[in-house]
Amino acid sequence: MVKKLKIYKNFNINKSDKDALILIGNFDGLHIGHQKLFKEAIKLKKKLKLKLGVVTFDPVPKMFFNKKIVNYRISNFLQKNNYFTKFKVDFLINKKFNKTFSKISCNEFIKKILNKKLKAKYIFVSNNFRFGFKREGDVKLLKKNQEKFNFVLVNPKPLIKNKVIISSTYIRNLLQNGELKKANQLLTRNWSIEGVVQKGRELGKKIGFPTCNIDIGNYVVAKPGVYGVIVKINNVKKIYKGIANLGYRPTFNQKKILLEVNLFNFSGNLYNKKLSVDFVKFIRDEKKFNGIEELKNQIKKDILSAKKP
Repeated sequence: MVKKLKIYKNFNINKSDKDALILIGNFDGLHIGHQKLFKEAIKLKKKLKLKLGVVTFDPVPKMFFNKKIVNYRISNFLQKNNYFTKFKVDFLINKKFNKTFSKISCNEFIKKILNKKLKAKYIFVSNNFRFGFKREGDVKLLKKNQEKFNFVLVNPKPLIKNKVIISSTYIRNLLQNGELKKANQLLTRNWSIEGVVQKGRELGKKIGFPTCNIDIGNYVVAKPGVYGVIVKINNVKKIYKGIANLGYRPTFNQKKILLEVNLFNFSGNLYNKKLSVDFVKFIRDEKKFNGIEELKNQIKKDILSAKKP
């Protein structure tokens, strides 16, 4: 049985969770670069018999400071939690990032939070980690304070593949450019969107291809187009293949980005059901068709393409 992840909303953690290994970051997508960091932490955890904790922030600080950034995340909160559980994380501190917290100085963060509240023994951060008011704190400051506050900083070199530093930003760019296969390789799984099926205009049903409409929330907008997908329905073991259109439906003059999913060999009502949509293959760009018949013919071709291995 998988142990349930203990989640804190602030830094007031139980005494039993203090003196731990702490990883700090957003860990969006938990890609191979993050996984390398976690594997190093797990080795140390086993060797020293310490607990492993993660500190992350909600919203992502970048989204907090720039309200124009809406579609940004590779993974949502629950997906990240599942990944943390797989990496045997003992507890998660998901701190609300607000105006008050953003004004804490870098020195206060080290003294009052890392030392007094967490009593962290080992702190794992990436090279570009910044913290405190106006992002004045960095890896150099943490290194400078190791002895004073009795912790060891672990700052592994970034993972580089084909002369590129693997980062969440790089994976977002891959998704936005339609390079799904490469993004999935770096995530070590299919990129996926979770969402609740909403009542739509039923345009797909009217043309013979009923779809589930899902608002993508604050997920990153991958390249608009048609994808081959695998769909999991909440609390249902069976997995369905299908096609999905991520975009603005130019044939119907829609302005809001929407994910529409057509499941193969499925009949039933999925309104208000939670779906997990795994993006397996990019099939084609989104385009505007001259009429319904042209659209229907293209959808038939898309389905054949999605069904190919």
